[in-house]
Amino acid sequence: MDPVVEPPIERLPRRPALPPMSRVWIARVLAVAIDAVQILFLPLFGAGIVSPVNDALDVTAGLVMVWLVGWHWAFLPSFVAELVPGLDIFPSWTAAVWFATRGRK
Repeated sequence: MDPVVEPPIERLPRRPALPPMSRVWIARVLAVAIDAVQILFLPLFGAGIVSPVNDALDVTAGLVMVWLVGWHWAFLPSFVAELVPGLDIFPSWTAAVWFATRGRK
C-alpha cells in the first residue's frame, strides 16, 4: 500500500495590523466626529422619527470603540447617557474614548 501524500498548505500573507497608537487616534477622531454629528443634527435626533437612527449610531459607535481600543468601563455610562434624550448634547463618546485611552502614548 502506498503512503498518502498530502499537498503542501498554502497560507495567505498576513494582513499588516494597525499599530496600537493609530487605533487610539482613529477612535478619538471617530468619537469627535460622532459627537459632532449628534450635536449638529440635534433637532432631527431629538425625539422625532429619526431617533432610531441616533440609537443605531450609538450602538455602532459603541461596538466600533470597543473593537478599536478594547473594553473599558467608561463606555458603559457613555452608552447609557446617549440613550437618554437631552444628554446627547454632552460629547460623551469623546469623553469616554479620551478617558479610556488617557494612559496610552
